[in-house]
Amino acid sequence: MASAFAITSLPAAYATPSATAVISEVYGGGGNSGATLTRDFVELGNAGSAAYDLAGYSVQYLPGSPSASSAWQVTALSGSVAPGGRFLVAEAAGSGGTTALPTADATGSIAMSATSGTLALVSGTTALTCKTAADCAADSRIVDLVGYGSAVVREGNGPVTGASNTASVSRASSLTDTDDNAVDLASGTPSPVNSAGQTPGSGDGGSGDGGGEPTTPGTVRVHDIQGTTRLSPLAGQTVSRVPGIVTGVRTSGSKGYWIQDPAADSDSRTSEGVFVYTGSATPTVAVGDSVLVSGKVSEYYPSSTSQSVTEITGPTATVLSSGNALPAAVTLDAASVPSAYIPTADGGSIESLALEPAVYAQDFYESTEGMRVTFSDARVVGASDAYGELWVTVKPEENATVRGGTLYSSYGQPNTGRLEVMSLDSTASFPSADVGDELSGSTTGPLDYSTYGGYDVQATQLGTLVDNGLKQEVTRRQKGNELAVATYNVENLDALDDQEKIDRLAQGVAVNLNAPDIVALEEIQDDNGATNDGTVTSEATLKRFTDAIRAAGGPRYQWRYVAPANDQDGGEPGGNIRQVFLFNPERVSFTDRPGGDATTATSVVKTRKGVRLSSSPGRIDPTNDAWDNSRKPLVGEFVFHGETVFVIANHFTSKGGDQSLHGRYQPPARSSETQRQAQAAEVNSFVKSLLAADKNAKTVVLGDLNDYEFSRTVTTLTDGQVLTPLITTLPAAERYTYVYDGNSQTLDHILTSPAVTHFDYDVVHINAEFADQASDHDPQVVRIDVSRCRRG
Repeated sequence: MASAFAITSLPAAYATPSATAVISEVYGGGGNSGATLTRDFVELGNAGSAAYDLAGYSVQYLPGSPSASSAWQVTALSGSVAPGGRFLVAEAAGSGGTTALPTADATGSIAMSATSGTLALVSGTTALTCKTAADCAADSRIVDLVGYGSAVVREGNGPVTGASNTASVSRASSLTDTDDNAVDLASGTPSPVNSAGQTPGSGDGGSGDGGGEPTTPGTVRVHDIQGTTRLSPLAGQTVSRVPGIVTGVRTSGSKGYWIQDPAADSDSRTSEGVFVYTGSATPTVAVGDSVLVSGKVSEYYPSSTSQSVTEITGPTATVLSSGNALPAAVTLDAASVPSAYIPTADGGSIESLALEPAVYAQDFYESTEGMRVTFSDARVVGASDAYGELWVTVKPEENATVRGGTLYSSYGQPNTGRLEVMSLDSTASFPSADVGDELSGSTTGPLDYSTYGGYDVQATQLGTLVDNGLKQEVTRRQKGNELAVATYNVENLDALDDQEKIDRLAQGVAVNLNAPDIVALEEIQDDNGATNDGTVTSEATLKRFTDAIRAAGGPRYQWRYVAPANDQDGGEPGGNIRQVFLFNPERVSFTDRPGGDATTATSVVKTRKGVRLSSSPGRIDPTNDAWDNSRKPLVGEFVFHGETVFVIANHFTSKGGDQSLHGRYQPPARSSETQRQAQAAEVNSFVKSLLAADKNAKTVVLGDLNDYEFSRTVTTLTDGQVLTPLITTLPAAERYTYVYDGNSQTLDHILTSPAVTHFDYDVVHINAEFADQASDHDPQVVRIDVSRCRRG
């Protein structure tokens, strides 16, 4: 029969990780002493979205320590692997074992070693000749390769270990291939699945428990699969005819459905729900179906440091009846969700710890993973995004901000009531919600765990959005004797951006910030954005932006910046982002001193007339390792009403690589903080040199520091009390410039030196809390009364 799927083209050599066909499991102990299965097998999987044609392909085997006379043995293949599916190749049988493989999709006679060997998926049927890892890596016919035991031919730094008469080596259900066998595969109970989804012991989908009628539940229940920790005690094993009621169906993205056993056990740690992953195949079950599900239990990790989702993969299902009542949903509210966030393991994995759902919020959510949950009248704390997601809090009193969000005020206050919400209803548009809005009524659905945001509700019933009318803020205009200095991350602005984005950002400067005298901009790109052709100037970008500010009623700003060396400042490849000073020449003058460039440091010069910069604009020690692949601070010297003011614009390195608040490693490592602390120390030293030359030097340090007011980065930056972080002068409920995962937090800062004694500071909320954003950061402004500040 012709395949209903498109067929992929031939892949590159195995040295390139495969995103489609891979060897998913290898077992060479079939029929040996102690084995249950009667023969060896190789299982293939397809992680792609189209069927993978195996016509003319083969699987080939080489001993783990090949001699000069060793030769690759070949089993020819035909047919195809369905997207998300499996393909079973049976090999030699032994005299032992009691359980046959499910019907194989291809059959060979290779007697594989139980403990050491190499298997290759090959685009061809001619035997390979390579006998070293390097030679095999150069053979373009090899699609994927698995070395196990002590195999000298393998992918990566070493083979996968643990294969034996009773253990196979297999990939996780995601079929991830990084070309490192020791990382990609692990040993476990052999669990072969054929293209029909059948498992050992039955030709109709497998019982896995010694037989039984296809409409009779097996011996395993969902709570047995979920267990009392974050990892299933049955991971890697095949389960058969697990009973449950379908509570939700996902037909896009990671397709599958949730089942829940209405007959709960008495252990609060064991969830009664589980996700059944169907890969690229659209589920054929419906909510309310009573089903028996067979398949392999797997732990799926959405990201490298996240917690896992327990799943049944490669499933087959029998529908016993439809239209059944759904199990009662677990209520999520301030009474049911604990106030402690997550247990710790001295930075190690918490996966093996017994769950304590009455103590920790994350344990409570894990103990209900896959189950129906419900909450009512929840406030939105993270606006809707382009992916159909928003964040709510089920604890309305938990660290509330003045505008309806939830404040992230310390590492010890991650806010336990936050949950992400998505909808399983693909026929209805997802609501566009701002922070402070409300999902009125009940929101109900299975509890899942997502790639970036931790636990989420996959809503089968979504509450009604109530718009509570959040408005953009407009700050007051500075008075005649006030110098207004602002900072604004304009999110990769370049001259090729559409006019709407430029106009909206310009409106933020001209209207919402009320035309500050000086604006430090972060993320101004070069004139052709991400085009990586060596362009580093930003003249066209700034011309378009300042024209738009003028059109919005703002002043005719001038600008100063130091162009970076090409591709040396991080950010979007080719974009060459940098900080830029805009200034209104009708109100403030810029002191130009030549000599500043991408690699030349500006320095502090003490003169009889006071302190000045050696070059303006200039950079702080730009060749220092602290600034590797990161934006260098821009320093400028301004004069307002006869007073010199030094402004240092910053954009510290991002948080990329940090472990997540909700991940399996606790407490999470914040590895990126090391570089930010080094950057903060450099800026701190520069400010100290200014103050050493003139203790009353008026200095403003500002920008996107990518770290919190309670972080070591800010502590390092303010060392010696040379700077005051102005965010700390606001009431606690107003200390935020950014919203991430439903946490209102501070990443952008303005800090001032001791001589700045009279000021008015404001974070102007125009972006971060809104579904419709011009940037993901809120700007802020300080108005300094220079006539009343300390004089030298």
